Amino acid sequence: MSDLKAIIKTVHGNITFKFYSTKSPNTTARIIDLIQKGFYDGLAFHRVLPHYVVQTGDPTGSGQGGSNVKIKAEFNEIQHIKGTIAMARKIDDVNSSDSQFYIALTTLPHLDGKYTVFGQVIAGLNILDKIQKDDKILSIVLGN
Repeated sequence: MSDLKAIIKTVHGNITFKFYSTKSPNTTARIIDLIQKGFYDGLAFHRVLPHYVVQTGDPTGSGQGGSNVKIKAEFNEIQHIKGTIAMARKIDDVNSSDSQFYIALTTLPHLDGKYTVFGQVIAGLNILDKIQKDDKILSIVLGN
């Protein structure tokens, strides 16, 4: 599973990322399961903060929804740089991650060690800056 990658297909182009499966094995397994079920297909980037993050994974589009399956935090030493992918969660509950994730648009050292990082964009970094609020994910597919 260490070489596993996924492709986020958007209206602006594709974003390819690799999983950090050894650093966040349970999170990786859960995200892969959601991808295989088509959970993310058609969901919006409901939170877009320029020079900060783009966030998706909420079927309600409100920032409060998810898949109703919580994932225990798997904090690691991976630093937040542009393209880092990590689980969103409630500020006051480290084990509240569900299906929402964000992609860092810049270096965010204040988030290091506080959110479960599970991936890194390896192609399509330029696409991240084109994403607007409510842009939809066409699909996410697994690949090597």
